[in-house]
Amino acid sequence: MEEKVVVAVDAMGGDNAPGEIVKGAVEAVNTKKSIHVILTGDETAVKNELAKYTYDASQITIRPTTEVIETGEPPVMAIKKKKDSSLVVAMKMVKDQEADALVSAGSSGAILVGGQVIVGRIRGVERPPLAAIIPTEKGICLLVDCGANVDARPSHLIQFAKMGSIYMEHVLGVENPKVGLVNIGVEEEKGNALVKETYPLLKNCPDINFTGSIEARDVPKGVCDVVVAEAFVGNVILKMYEGVGSVLLGAVKQGLMSTLRSKIGALLIKPALKSTLKRFDASNYGGAPLIGCNGLVVKTHGSSKAQEVCTSILQCAIFKEQDINGKIRASLQGNVQEVSES
Repeated sequence: MEEKVVVAVDAMGGDNAPGEIVKGAVEAVNTKKSIHVILTGDETAVKNELAKYTYDASQITIRPTTEVIETGEPPVMAIKKKKDSSLVVAMKMVKDQEADALVSAGSSGAILVGGQVIVGRIRGVERPPLAAIIPTEKGICLLVDCGANVDARPSHLIQFAKMGSIYMEHVLGVENPKVGLVNIGVEEEKGNALVKETYPLLKNCPDINFTGSIEARDVPKGVCDVVVAEAFVGNVILKMYEGVGSVLLGAVKQGLMSTLRSKIGALLIKPALKSTLKRFDASNYGGAPLIGCNGLVVKTHGSSKAQEVCTSILQCAIFKEQDINGKIRASLQGNVQEVSES
């Protein structure tokens, strides 16, 4: 029998809440019977959405809240003042071990602050990084950090590499993942002060498969499985990645619809094109986990639809089943073989 996994879902966070959030939660419990979802938010609104679907009622409960943290609010102030918000209540459930994980499409800043202040860090973790799964020519890679720590130190990047490798191997199934350090060239002597100081530390780290520096243009080629950067650089890469992808997709669609001949051609290639583009759809890969917290915190896109919410919830189940936090604790103790059971 599968171990029960409890996921607190911020039903009011994101552009499409609560509709798409609730729909995603229903899809998740209908996919995996061991998952129990606790939806935090406006009870009436959430009940109205749940009434649209068929599901096992024992797998979804509602935790009523009266407040919502809006995207534009100062994160620290919002976390402190709105204690009955859907996000804060969900985070407290993770802290109090009522839930194993949290999924939210709400304010990025509030999620990052709450993850560290409310849920808390694993002992020994200096800075929990935000790790985004992004598509590549060879499959996927993990970009870490992509938004949490803009002024990182070398010791932080070493932990990012370790935790990213554990996540990539045990959640995403990539054996002995290759780790690359984002740089302006592949030569060891290149880079800013942070990169130059970090490179030899990664090179001599026995817990990871470090393959050297990686330039941003090589990320989409899938040269590495874990791409390590401080958050400023990582976030720029992520946003550029998303922007270029959107522009290219728009240009392809416009080109295919420009003439009668191209429209006929579009009909012929539609199945193959649809299959190819699906690989680059972010909703297929779930949200970005804030790795290194005492419980799993997953940030999904603010514009998330049901599929991404569902994938993120299922992602939480794998995280618990593989005891990722136990493996992170063991890694930080310098012994990846002896995993803590606590």
